[in-house]
Amino acid sequence: MKNVTLSNGVEMPILGFGVYQVRDLEECERVVSEALEVGYRSIDTAQAYGNEEAVGNAVKKSGLPREEFFLTTKVWILNAGYEKAKASIEESLRLLQTDYIDLLLIHQPFNDYYGTYRAMEEYYKAGKLKAIGVSNFYPDRFIDIAEFSEITPMVNQVETHVFNQQQKPQEIMKKYGTQIESWGPFAEGKNDFFTNETLQAVGQPYGKTPAQVALRYLIQRDVVVIPKTVTKERMIQNFDVFDFELSKKDMEKIAELDQKESLFFNHTDPETVEMFVNYVK
Repeated sequence: MKNVTLSNGVEMPILGFGVYQVRDLEECERVVSEALEVGYRSIDTAQAYGNEEAVGNAVKKSGLPREEFFLTTKVWILNAGYEKAKASIEESLRLLQTDYIDLLLIHQPFNDYYGTYRAMEEYYKAGKLKAIGVSNFYPDRFIDIAEFSEITPMVNQVETHVFNQQQKPQEIMKKYGTQIESWGPFAEGKNDFFTNETLQAVGQPYGKTPAQVALRYLIQRDVVVIPKTVTKERMIQNFDVFDFELSKKDMEKIAELDQKESLFFNHTDPETVEMFVNYVK
């Protein structure tokens, strides 16, 4: 497994496993256990997913040493603010059944995320968080929190896939020593992702699927990826992306797919902001 080194020296697997929308606890525990059997050691969850407990159960039952895992979770909007964030971190530690979290992110750039981040900085200094960062922070808000926090975010997890490649935001993150991480590396199947002609054509000589090509493309750009699936066969397939390398021409072809806009929602759109605000009310 290839790792990336975060700004504080922590090693993070470049390929992990996501559990977004796997809300049934039994199913979530099953798929995480299967992912661990395949070889995944980085698991990405969140308070809002409602499955931290299942992730913790799977990790504990694996019998593997805690230090082999890289666990990520995220503070939800309802838990924003210094005191609420601290309480939510304690709850995440309890549900995950661990003494520390490898990476904690602010899930959305709304509500009192500065208070949340101060709590995270405190837990980081206490050793209960090995790394801290943000999620869905576009360049404007990312620069804001990077400039006015004591500890610069080590990771920014944003929508990143072949149709929204985040090239310029990634350069801005590099300026601050922040690692970009992709959510939705398969664009959740939008734009006929899995039958895309360019991805099929690029993958054919390597004997690789569009999904494998898309993951490899991001990995070669030093983007951390956390594909999600509930099928073991696809877990294996998504894990099998380190035995080939895309050529410069391949990379250029895929770069042309970039539409430079979200396929889901724009965090700077007032309607999007109102949607997230409604979670608090």
